[in-house]
Amino acid sequence: MHGVMESQADEAIRQIHNDAGMVVPDGMPLVWMNHYHGRRHVTRCYGPDLFLAVLQRSVENDAGFKHFFYGGAEGVPEMLAERMREKFPALQVVGTWSPPFRPLTPEEDDEVMKMIRDSGADIVWIGLSTPKQERWMADHVEKLGRPVLIGVGAAFDFYTGRVTQAPRWIQRSGLEWFFRMVMEPRRLWKRYLKNVPLFLILVIREMATGKRQYPRR
Repeated sequence: MHGVMESQADEAIRQIHNDAGMVVPDGMPLVWMNHYHGRRHVTRCYGPDLFLAVLQRSVENDAGFKHFFYGGAEGVPEMLAERMREKFPALQVVGTWSPPFRPLTPEEDDEVMKMIRDSGADIVWIGLSTPKQERWMADHVEKLGRPVLIGVGAAFDFYTGRVTQAPRWIQRSGLEWFFRMVMEPRRLWKRYLKNVPLFLILVIREMATGKRQYPRR
């Protein structure tokens, strides 16, 4: 929902989503809207679950994919790598990096790009918030060349225990946003205070008029 609402107000974010190789319904409200439009086959593709599923697949059948973890506070990607190697002993994590809370200089950015390229990573996992991670991936995908870039938001914090993950029943109810706001009120209250009412207004308008309330691709 957050990504969809960011796309309403920001043409650049909308274009990034439209140009991406894959955009998945990470939240239940998007699943329900797909069902409303007749796409009953759509189910939730939760970023943290996708993260674990891809890591597991990468160590099966000698797939041998190499992973790089980019994002999170200082020490978080390193802790995540340690936890994931414990969970998947054959996992190849070839690099980690936690960006500072400031824009990088062009020289610093070039150094980070070289570090990721030199690591030989096949998949670069981005653990930043939306829309920051979308902008980062769009800005750097051409510079990195070969690796697949996947943004998974709070997954880094969930799997290192820095943030409590919502129970499954809350996730299925569509109220995970409320749970997260309670867990991180200072960081998230503005996001949800703005996005939830606006999203509901657009949904109600669409149901009342039968017209889409968002631009087509």
